[in-house]
This record gives sequence, C-alpha cells and structure tokens, in this order.
Amino acid sequence: MSAEFANPGPPPRRTADEDAELWSRLTGKAGEEATASPIHRLKIAGSAPEGFGLYPRSVAPPDELRGESLMRDIWRIGMAKMEMPGGRPPWSLSMPSRHFADRIHRFDWLGDVVTQGEAGADRARYLVDDWIENFGRFHGFAWRAGCVADRTWNWMLSGPALFEHGGDDAVHHRLEVFARQIRHIEALHDDCSEPAARWRIAVVLVAHAICLKRGKGLDEAMARLDNECTAQILPDGGHVTRSPARGLRTMLDLCVLKGLIERSERLVPKFMASWIERLGGMVGFFRAGDGALPPFNDSQESLPETLDAALGCLATPPRRFTVAPKSGFHKLQKGQTCLILDAGSAPEEPFGDGAHAGALGFELHDDEARLVTSCGYSPEVDIDWQAAVRRTGAHSTLIIANEDSAPFLRNDETGLTFPEGPEGISAKRLEEADEIWLDAQHGGYKKTFGLLHRRRLFMSGDGRRLTGEDSLARPVSQGVADSSSPIPFVVRFHLHPTVRASMGDSAIRLQTENGSVWRFKTSHEAARLDKTIYLARGIVEQSLQIVLSGRAEPDSDGSAPPNAVRWAFLKDSPA
Repeated sequence: MSAEFANPGPPPRRTADEDAELWSRLTGKAGEEATASPIHRLKIAGSAPEGFGLYPRSVAPPDELRGESLMRDIWRIGMAKMEMPGGRPPWSLSMPSRHFADRIHRFDWLGDVVTQGEAGADRARYLVDDWIENFGRFHGFAWRAGCVADRTWNWMLSGPALFEHGGDDAVHHRLEVFARQIRHIEALHDDCSEPAARWRIAVVLVAHAICLKRGKGLDEAMARLDNECTAQILPDGGHVTRSPARGLRTMLDLCVLKGLIERSERLVPKFMASWIERLGGMVGFFRAGDGALPPFNDSQESLPETLDAALGCLATPPRRFTVAPKSGFHKLQKGQTCLILDAGSAPEEPFGDGAHAGALGFELHDDEARLVTSCGYSPEVDIDWQAAVRRTGAHSTLIIANEDSAPFLRNDETGLTFPEGPEGISAKRLEEADEIWLDAQHGGYKKTFGLLHRRRLFMSGDGRRLTGEDSLARPVSQGVADSSSPIPFVVRFHLHPTVRASMGDSAIRLQTENGSVWRFKTSHEAARLDKTIYLARGIVEQSLQIVLSGRAEPDSDGSAPPNAVRWAFLKDSPA
C-alpha cells in the first residue's frame, strides 16, 4: 500500500481553502451549500405547530461512551478532537474541517447526550437553542438537504426533552425552527439526487404527518416512502448500495416508524412490514460472531447492541441463508469459522457513490474474533481516508498493476465517482460431504490486461481449514497477447487490528483476539507482512496485511504458477 496507509496519524491541519477544495471534490453536489430564493423562503416561512401528539421512539440504544465524553465537553469525529472551554458549543469556534462540521450539524450525537440523565437533557436543550440562535433562520452549509433531514430526525427522536421542557417561549421557538426545516426538505425532496437524503426525508415526512399534522398528508408521505423502499431495497433484503450498514439504518428507520404507527392506532402498511422482515434477514446474514457488521463497501463495525435491537423488532428470528443472489454475497460457515465473499458488481447510478471496488474480497472470522478484513470504512473519519479505501488495493483480493478491478467514473448528477462493474462477476458453490467449495471470477481486468481473475475457495467440514487459489487466465476469445511482458499483480489479505501476526520459517502465525492461533501457508515465494490501516472502528488504526506479489504471464491458462497462487489458513489444534 502507499505510504499514507502505512503511517496513519492525526489528520493534517489544512488551510481553509485546501479543506474547501477537498470537501467539494469528495462530496459532490451533496456538499454544495444550500441556497434559498425569495420564493423558497416564502415556502418555508410559517407559524410554529401546536406541538407533538406523539413522538417517535428510537430503536437503537445510545452510545453511552460518546454521551459521557460530550458531557465532559470533548467532541470527537474520527481522529479530530475539540475540547470546548466552559461548555461552549463546537460551532462557536473554528472546527477542524468541513467534514467535522458536517457531522456536528447532523446532530447524530443528540440522543447520546439526552440519555445522560437530567443534566444531559438540560445540556441538549442548551445546545439546540444555541444552534437555533446561530443557524435557525437559514445557513447554506447547515441547511443542505441531507444534513437537515438527519438533524430533524434526531430532534424528533429526542423530542420529549426538547419540546416538552424549558419554558413556553423556548419550546415555541424550537417548534418554529423545526417546522421551517421540515418545509425546507419537503420542498427539496423531488429534486434531490442524494439517495441517503431522499430516504431520510421520506422517513421524516411520514413521522411528521403522524406526530404534528395528526395524519394530514400521511397518504402522500407513505406513497413517497413506499417508492423509496422499492428503489433502495433489493428483493433479498439487501440495500441497493450493497452496504450492510445502510441496510441496518434503513431497517432501524422503518422499525421506528412501525412503532409510531402502531401507537397512533393505525394499520402498519403491508409494504413496511414486508421490507422490515427482508432487511432483518440480511442483517442476520451479515451479523458477525462479535455481533457487529462486516465493513463491506461504506459500512463500519457497528455497536452489537444496535444489531440486537434491530433484530429484536422482528416477529420471528430472521431466516437463515448462505447466498444473497441480488446483493451478490456468499457465506461459508462451518464450526466457528465464517467467511463472507463479495461476488457482486457495483450498484448502478446513483447508488454507487459510496461503493468500493472490492470484487472477490472476503471477510474471515473465527467465532467472535475477526481475522481477515479490508481497510474498512467509517463515516466519522476524514473524507480523504474514506475515498482512499474505496480502491481495490484496500481489500483482501487480487489487484493487477495497482489498477482497480472496477474503474471509477464520475456521476454528472451527483458530482461523485462510482465504480463500474466488474463485468462477468459470478460465483458457483458446491456443498458435499459437509464441505463447501466456491468458485468465483470476474472480468474486470480483461479489457486492460486480457486476464480473468478466478478465486476458488474450499472450507473443510470442521471449519479449521480454508484453502484458496487465485489465478489469472487469458480467455481463448482474447486471442494471443500483443506483448509477452509479464504483468505485475498482488494478492492482499488485510488483517484485523486485533490480530497479532509474525513471520515463521514455513508459515505466518496469526493469533486472534480470542486466543486461537491460525497459520497462513503458501507455496508462493514472495509472501511478506506489510503495514496497512483500518477505519471501521471510527478512527484510523494501524494493522498488518499479508502480501503475495508476482508477475503473471499474459497468455497463461491460469492453471500453474506464476499465474496461480495457492494459499491456506489453518487453525491450530488446541493444546
């Protein structure tokens, strides 16, 4: 990997212009400041509503550690930190970056403060009131559609603390600004090109119709939500972005709405109940032994309690399956060993704006311990890190000449990049005599290098042996290569930061967090350990990766070295 992957540290302090350029380049149109024409200002003007009849109730538990930190006036976003003197809000000073400011203005942290007892509720009201004083009329950065949608949703989930306490004038002012923001995103929804913002706006408008409008406009809001469900949830329950974390968030939002509808003594729409069950199946599919999610695409390790809460909303335990055909994932599970392979192509526009080029990469877990992963992802870390880990080299798969298996193109509508392909990605599995064989391939390198990447996996019946082969073959249809020059390639296995790795004479020794020992063996001569990074726990952590580098023959059928690399993960027997 490049030098920045090997030496993570605090984000460099950029100038305001440098930060603005980075933000603009990596956030596209979703990062552009909102504008308000005179007509739009008239649309969002209006009186405060009478008040909430009901409040949505959060399904996800609060982050107690973050709440305690915020009560000590320590604000952390990824690697950046602000310690606020005298309890001042973070927006009262210059924040470390626009990314930091964006996370603050969304108020995802509000529920963690509210649940810190009476002092937390008082603190939450103070922060909301100060925000209203500074940004409540309008503000280009803080009033972007996705930011407003998240903020209003978080205010609603903390509603009783905000709208039932603090004096009549203060409550009235909060309701007035809340309603202004609702009218703002309602006016923007139809022209919004950001899928995450469109989803959250649809959710907020359903809750708003029930909680404040006493059902007025609910049919229209439900129709909008139904359309977003159809657009953003795949038939097998996966999110269209192929992100486990987005699927979880979608399920949590629907569960909150379902509970709200039931408490309003209305019938839960069939589409909502159906999608919750399907989403729950995929959350169960992805749930690792430690209770959290694997970091495929723009997903991070989540709090296990959050997954427990989501799955607890299901009427029955989620169905179990090993293949998610529409989402493009395969699971191999025997004994305590579990492997999930990414065997799907990237989402189509505009849903690929957060997708990674990680074709045929996999996650390998031993019970509650994570062994092989990717460089991960987190919405908390700086956006330049988020962009870097989308590349193929940040995944546990094969990469040719440092080129991505799915090239990144720019979406003119969103202003963001998305991976295209790879073409011809597929996987076939065979389960026989309690053993599992998986044969997968993709043609992402065929156009540029004339080679197919094939990955074959075998898991023994007790899960203590995983063998694999990565090969590069030239299809007959390509004819003879124009050049006989060898083509450089690398196979990477990114290790989780909790794994302790050391080189041995005949194997690489891997000790997991739960104390079990695995050995990585290969007949490939150029095996080594190298530095890498991991983002999926909300900071940039150092870790190690196993690297197998070689030079492929352009006309090989992939059946033998150097175009075939064989390797194995073997679990040691307990002493």
